[in-house]
Amino acid sequence: MTDGIRIALRVARGEFRLDVDLALPARGVTAVFGPSGSGKSTLLRAIAGLEPDAAGEVRIGGEVWQDAAQRLPAHRRATGVVFQHTALLPHLSVDGNLRYGWKRAGAPQALLDGWIERLALVPLLARRPDTLSGGERQRVALARALACDPRWLLLDEPLSALDGERRAEILPYLEAVRREAGIPILHVTHAMEEAARLADHLVLMDAGKVVAAGPALDVLNRADLPLALREDAGVVLEARVEARDAHGLLTLHTAAGALHAHGPAHAPGTPLRLRVQARDVSLALHRHDDSSLLNLLPATLLGLDPLPGGQVQARLDATGAPLLARISHRSVERLELRPGMALWAQVKAVALLV
Repeated sequence: MTDGIRIALRVARGEFRLDVDLALPARGVTAVFGPSGSGKSTLLRAIAGLEPDAAGEVRIGGEVWQDAAQRLPAHRRATGVVFQHTALLPHLSVDGNLRYGWKRAGAPQALLDGWIERLALVPLLARRPDTLSGGERQRVALARALACDPRWLLLDEPLSALDGERRAEILPYLEAVRREAGIPILHVTHAMEEAARLADHLVLMDAGKVVAAGPALDVLNRADLPLALREDAGVVLEARVEARDAHGLLTLHTAAGALHAHGPAHAPGTPLRLRVQARDVSLALHRHDDSSLLNLLPATLLGLDPLPGGQVQARLDATGAPLLARISHRSVERLELRPGMALWAQVKAVALLV
């Protein structure tokens, strides 16, 4: 493989075993997703050369970073790494932190200047790290990594230490990095929001092994994976903005039909990803236009999967788009639901996640 990424790594530490074998695209964002302790961060550290006991193979494009014959040390692997805790040098200004690694890498001045501009760091250059917010520190850490002209950008839960407001603040910057960096990005996360919004390719991990891997929406929308059992289970749909009214209500075109959701101002034609959580979808035998629900979608019931606590997950086909609805067992009995039935899926506009 000369145009992709090959990872076959094994790490043994006490009772924990990491054993992965992956072929990844050498472009876009690969999100590594899974619960705490699943091996996500160990995998990233092994790729970066920071796990001395990691055995196996790491190849990116035509470059061999590790195999049976050789093992490049971390400083010779052209990675830019951003951890949850930014590890900025406290005695240096933002400008000093950025230039420290950039000088060692010998990267062009234009590259450093470009990332300072794209990540809106000009007003922060004279400040010290202890005067920055968590989101600002992460932007500095991103720019520091990218200014060194890496071959691969590795992000280890960069948003997990941030509150919801700061996370929302930095996500657009990560989207800009995704669009403009021109290098593959490995993004380790346990947050569904980040995987759904940023990932082009998704690796689902548990207990040190790969449970599933593939195009992000394919994996996110599979009803047979552990993702479908989470409290925030649902589907992710590709959407395109058609309009936004004066009250912030977006009209979105999706494969399931027109949907309404509240969200930021986006120009018509802007592509988005829309999360529809199973717990926010209700089912009806007939269309009801006399309620506050704005999103009414015709759907076919594909199957009913029992869940703990007397709940049932309904798998639906909405004119070719997948949907999940989490309802009670009593609702299944009352509506006499069975596979093959024609139904109406109902979703509140304020529940959709853009």
